[in-house]
Amino acid sequence: MLTMKNLGRFVIAGACLFAIVVLSSGSASARPQFKTAFEKAYPDLAKKHGTDGKLTCAVCHPVKDKKKRNDYGVALTKTLGEKNVKDADKIKEALTKAEAEKNADGKTYGELIKAGELPGKAEEAN
Repeated sequence: MLTMKNLGRFVIAGACLFAIVVLSSGSASARPQFKTAFEKAYPDLAKKHGTDGKLTCAVCHPVKDKKKRNDYGVALTKTLGEKNVKDADKIKEALTKAEAEKNADGKTYGELIKAGELPGKAEEAN
């Protein structure tokens, strides 16, 4: 039988459960400004390798783990020089600087981009 005392217990238990779920959920740290800047800087790559002209995060990250970066993601992070950059001009400048960096095969990322290839490898991560 549902009494006021039991109802109070259900409400308290529900509130506690809700608080646990909210506090334990990790915050997403997506950086859509990087993806958007890359697509604007290299629209031909977005058309060739993307879906409806949109690329995935795999340009800079391995497919399964967005916390890690592939070789291009590491180079881009280095050229940015700071974390969580939101300024579109700084991101564009970093993309341009990253073109001069070389991958493990000795090719620059700019050469790969001009050849119509994605600069980073989705399966590699650092």
